Amino acid sequence: MANAAGSHGGGNEPRRVLEFYSGIGGMRYSLMRAGVNAQVVEAFEINDRANDVYEHNFGHRPYQGNIQCLTAADLDSYGADAWLLSPPCQPYTRQGLQKDTGDARAFSFLQILELMPFLLKPPSLLFVENVVGFETSDTHAKLIEILDRTNFVTQEFILSPLQFGIPYSRPRYFCLAKRKPYSFVNEIWNRQLIQSPRPLYEHFHRQVIEDDLSQEDRHKLLQSCQPIECFLELKNPSNNIEVETATSLTGLSNGNPRTLGEGDDNVCDTLQQYYVPLSLVERWGSAMDVVYPDSKRCCCFTKSYYRYVKGTGSLLATVQPKKRDKASLKEQCLRYFTPREVANIHSFPEDFKFPDHISLKQRYALLGNSLSIAVVAPLLQYLFTNL
Repeated sequence: MANAAGSHGGGNEPRRVLEFYSGIGGMRYSLMRAGVNAQVVEAFEINDRANDVYEHNFGHRPYQGNIQCLTAADLDSYGADAWLLSPPCQPYTRQGLQKDTGDARAFSFLQILELMPFLLKPPSLLFVENVVGFETSDTHAKLIEILDRTNFVTQEFILSPLQFGIPYSRPRYFCLAKRKPYSFVNEIWNRQLIQSPRPLYEHFHRQVIEDDLSQEDRHKLLQSCQPIECFLELKNPSNNIEVETATSLTGLSNGNPRTLGEGDDNVCDTLQQYYVPLSLVERWGSAMDVVYPDSKRCCCFTKSYYRYVKGTGSLLATVQPKKRDKASLKEQCLRYFTPREVANIHSFPEDFKFPDHISLKQRYALLGNSLSIAVVAPLLQYLFTNL
């Protein structure tokens, strides 16, 4: 069994947890950070490389069979108190075909849902994470219908790391469900879609939250975030705001690439591999989201980030221009965030590591499919309260 125990729960037995679509362990790290008294009794993941990373960090290899083959008896046998699910998002993404329930990648999640009415030992808690857009899908309608039928009460959220002080624009949909007689701390939000984290920290007697932030509120939210430089492992040796040459900054002028700092876990320990080719800057520069070390926001990193496709993530300017505009992009020596930096922005702990055989491209892809621990941890803490 895989442990994820914390301080909440006193002398009680740990809550038994099933982790579906476990990926590289973001949900389990969130459970640990939430400090709830819980034990992951099994994780399920079909991706072999993701399981390599999970096993490397937790010493437990997830079940790699087809989830669609699980029966109600199989699920009952775990005696799980909670199910945590982060099913494939491609059926619902803006950049995907949005086939919804017609997408084969949605079938396993639908199968799990359809087994719930037949369970002799259904979970008391259920947590689902997915992309914004899932909440309007047929799959979502099926989820809510089955939860209602199996005596669950739900609260739904759309939240971004920006609301938790992380300079990362990655809004995600979350469904929290409790089976009666268990109840939420703030019952007024039952059957509601909430776009504020305040219910996670405050007790409300009436609905007072305004979901739609004014422009002034959004500015204050961004200002409350930590700057991106707090999440970087590769720092510029100069804080000079004047434009410097890439040669003096990177040390690549004589053909000898500068190695990264101590503790770097990348496949090829060279700085050069992270710089964006000028050919890409020339072709896609107008569409690139460029950020700076003092920026308070960056865009969502996707699994296609390292080969750069429009909308796959922000790029970091390593040379400060006199004027921050698209005309000077070639002078700004753009680079990709390293996998460790992307992991930092996802709030993975410092001791999270990739096995050496996982390639750079695979690391980006696996991180692009992961979740924000800074957001999920307080949601799980809220879900496990009042048990």
